[in-house]
Amino acid sequence: MNLILSTSFFSFLTSCAAFQSTPAARLPTRLSLSNERIKASGCGIPTVRSGDCLLFDPEVEGKLQGTGALASRIKAGSAYNLPHDATIIEYNGASVPHSAEILDAQHWLEYLDEGSDLPLNFAKPNNPVTATVLARTRIIADDAPGDIQHIILRLPEGMHYVEGQSLSVIPSGTDAATGKKHKPRLYSIASTRYGDILDGNTISLCVRRAEYYDPATGLPDPAKKGVCSNMLCDSNPGDMINVAGPVGKTMLLPENPNSDVIMIATGTGIAPFRGFMHRLFMENTVARHMFGGTAWLVLGVPTTGGLLYKEEFDAMQKNASPGSLKIDYAISREMTNEIDGGKLYVQHVIAQNAVEFFNRLDNGASCYFCGLKGMMPPILETLEQVANANGIDFDSKLKEWKANHQWHVEVY
Repeated sequence: MNLILSTSFFSFLTSCAAFQSTPAARLPTRLSLSNERIKASGCGIPTVRSGDCLLFDPEVEGKLQGTGALASRIKAGSAYNLPHDATIIEYNGASVPHSAEILDAQHWLEYLDEGSDLPLNFAKPNNPVTATVLARTRIIADDAPGDIQHIILRLPEGMHYVEGQSLSVIPSGTDAATGKKHKPRLYSIASTRYGDILDGNTISLCVRRAEYYDPATGLPDPAKKGVCSNMLCDSNPGDMINVAGPVGKTMLLPENPNSDVIMIATGTGIAPFRGFMHRLFMENTVARHMFGGTAWLVLGVPTTGGLLYKEEFDAMQKNASPGSLKIDYAISREMTNEIDGGKLYVQHVIAQNAVEFFNRLDNGASCYFCGLKGMMPPILETLEQVANANGIDFDSKLKEWKANHQWHVEVY
């Protein structure tokens, strides 16, 4: 059995009477008193002195079930010796049960989202650091509209992030209109904290090239192209990019590993959810093995050729345990909805699965939205219509979800 003790829990255990040479005076617990006696004492609630282990003794009520092993180890500290009859299993491959699978789990960055260790602002936009382009590739078919690139950057030593955060990219040069340095552009991070090459020192972005097409000619106008997105989409391995961050606490995965995770994305809004899903279904981490909920992805794109990371998601569905991963695609130019027979968008997928959507949120699911800001009005309108049809006050319900930190929106 492996025991992982936090500093606070260790302090609690060492203060217990079981680990002290002189037992502390024991006071009665509320459980040992009748309600009448409590009322008779003026409704005061009897307390338990710290360290008495009366309400909970980890030796008796914990997994060690009174063996004394935990108390002995903590009391003896570094001088502890294993009992002569202790069973030691050597993981040399010979003594491991044939049915067991031993994995080299990724673990060295698991501390990043614990308490005050959440990485924020390793660098700020007014004093950025340099990342190096390692690779770049187009990830949509030639017949899909636009250009979307997957870009991998190597970060400076010590710069880390967690799933759901964003990276600031600062274009080189100056703004022709103002003569000042370009403002930073925020991009949702598309990889887990370990990066696509699992070294804990890289980051991936999913970037759509911003272009303006002249309505008269139908051709792109270079003078109006997006400065930052075109810089990234034209970058080559070895190029140096100024970055800052990471930033963001809004889109983090829920702390409860048994919570359902609902992800609604349009286009490059898939970025944070790719990181979520790699963490929950692909990497050998405690987070993956502990996940006991259902992840539900709804991704909206215009054409099949524009489906982002579909091969990866197909692999995840094979990896996932039954019922733990559900994926719905809304391909607007190729699919029709069941409501009015028009094009299928993400809001129609939600409406067609409205009972499941509301039930999951009412049971504690966390719902995330990411994509162009124009996605939210029709989604909210659809949800309100569904709620009204079922006698639900949607405004109150939405306030409830937000108050419970179940509603997470990141649009641009």
